[in-house]
Amino acid sequence: MEFRSTPDLGAAMYEDFGFETLTAPQAAVWFALLIGLTFGALAERTKFCFRRSLIGEDRKQALGLWAIALGVAVLGTQAGVAYGLISFEEHRFLSSDLPLAAILIGGALFGAGMVLTRGCASRLTVLSATGNLRAAMVLVVFAVVAHATMKGVLAPLRVAISEATLDLGAATSLAALPGGGVFWAGMIALAAFAIALRSGNRALPLLGAALIGALVPAAWIGTGFVLYDDFDPIALQSLAFTQPWGDSLFWGIAASSISANFGVGLIGGVLLGSFLSALSARRLAWQSFTSPRETGRYAAGAAMMGTGGVLAGGCTVGAGLAGVPTLSLAAILALGAIAAGAYAMNAALNLRGSSAVAIPAE
Repeated sequence: MEFRSTPDLGAAMYEDFGFETLTAPQAAVWFALLIGLTFGALAERTKFCFRRSLIGEDRKQALGLWAIALGVAVLGTQAGVAYGLISFEEHRFLSSDLPLAAILIGGALFGAGMVLTRGCASRLTVLSATGNLRAAMVLVVFAVVAHATMKGVLAPLRVAISEATLDLGAATSLAALPGGGVFWAGMIALAAFAIALRSGNRALPLLGAALIGALVPAAWIGTGFVLYDDFDPIALQSLAFTQPWGDSLFWGIAASSISANFGVGLIGGVLLGSFLSALSARRLAWQSFTSPRETGRYAAGAAMMGTGGVLAGGCTVGAGLAGVPTLSLAAILALGAIAAGAYAMNAALNLRGSSAVAIPAE
């Protein structure tokens, strides 16, 4: 669902930027391309990945990068809300009917899948642009299954699971709790910055991650305010990878029948930005599978991520990095379920001794 605050100001802003030759949806594609290009370059340089922050060998440093990005994203997004530039009152993240079963099951599936594939969707997108064929294959399967879960043969399963809801009434976000949105945004940001400062990272990687976080409110405000158009509206959206990958796959197959959207521009930008960053640093290298067993493991993980990402309402970026800054309880719950699924799968692999079998480094 879409919601626009201060529409007259938004329309004026759109005209002031001189977009007379482009419709708002067309401008959104170019805007998303720029956001994605920046994200891809920064994420490639910093190795930005939620999975690494949970179970990676350098998880303390990786968590510090993810935390500072989240802190900046929360402050920037809530600043946009406070100044009336954007509102999430009618966004799906703040729906009063919480699809509890879908979020818990989907989050756990996505978290387990990203452990099997050794990367969240954003990290795999970055890796695929640098020559990692494992990541590229995972993303194709991920996109196909995500689209099938959203609109295809798995859609009835999604609908059935999503029918188990919990009525939250007006308490759909932390902003409804005592203290309000400003207080809770400040608490999340303070905790995130404390983790970042204790992570042992140098200033440059922290700066890069902070810039990644700044892309979240930039996208929210860009789509919800700057590109607002009464006559040709676009959805209020930010960084995400589950639906954008499904949209990109479908657009790639049927580009003559459908137009590119924000998601297509975003994925294209991330791929291009990652490629250029790796090219400039001479990090391009072909990588592939070493055994049929490894291929099966990655394919299974990709399918779990595709279904899980749709059920949970997003991935570690869509529901996490971009969702949590809305202060949505659904987004916070989804991120927690993803983390729980990742820890559970990692424990299962360690218990079976599978973690020592043919698991290549990134």
